[in-house]
Amino acid sequence: MNRTELINQIKTKKNFLCVGLDPDIEKIPSFLIDEEDPIYSFNTKIIDATAPYCVAFKPNTAFYEAYGLSGITSLEKTLKYIKTNYPTHLLIADAKRGDIGNTSTMYAKAFFKRLNCDAITVAPYMGSDSIKPFLQFEGKWAIVLGLTSNEGSADFQQQKINDKYFYLNVIETCASWGTKENMMFVVGATKANMLDAIRKIVPEHFLLVPGVGAQGGSLQDVCKHGLTKDIGLLVNSSRGIIYASNQKDFAEKAAEEAKKMADEMSQYI
Repeated sequence: MNRTELINQIKTKKNFLCVGLDPDIEKIPSFLIDEEDPIYSFNTKIIDATAPYCVAFKPNTAFYEAYGLSGITSLEKTLKYIKTNYPTHLLIADAKRGDIGNTSTMYAKAFFKRLNCDAITVAPYMGSDSIKPFLQFEGKWAIVLGLTSNEGSADFQQQKINDKYFYLNVIETCASWGTKENMMFVVGATKANMLDAIRKIVPEHFLLVPGVGAQGGSLQDVCKHGLTKDIGLLVNSSRGIIYASNQKDFAEKAAEEAKKMADEMSQYI
């Protein structure tokens, strides 16, 4: 999915919601456990229920890798289900890959070619050769970790080098390797007050913003500081939507939470 297609989807659906698919066997409804593939079953019901109210899905690969081969199988089936049934939704692999050279190229081939994802989250710590291989695929996106919402972001990202925050150096340098057409940045919703400085560096890039809802981030603050003329935001919610209920009505409750967020977003479009 290219940038124009993404913007059109946002304006057509009047939201910029990304639903995170982070299935945890201990949290999904117990009546699904006896099914042949409980993770896949859970995912498909969540996907069907929330698809009308979002423009993107983001499976976090750790929640599948934790279950070994069966989890990887569930991931592949989930990705195929989304691409088959909801091809106009942006499909993001939240994999946070960050190796170099041929290794990064193989990661890119795995997620862009074999798994047919539109985007992948990547870690920039190892520099240009950990990012550039992901930028060689037309119509695909590298989503670079810029300023994350966790407390540990203060350890490195928020340190100053010559009176400039390290995360601003990272974002500015990475932006020079790609374009607004193939690169996004992760910026945590709990750091909304820092979006003004980020927007001075990347005024037109899309930002993937986790942390609204369960982590305490404010959609209003994110929009106040991060919106662009093309919206420029994908706001992710995972736990607050997919675990809205663990009863028979879990899909309906997920849809309600997604719709609630989508309706709030519509006022900014």
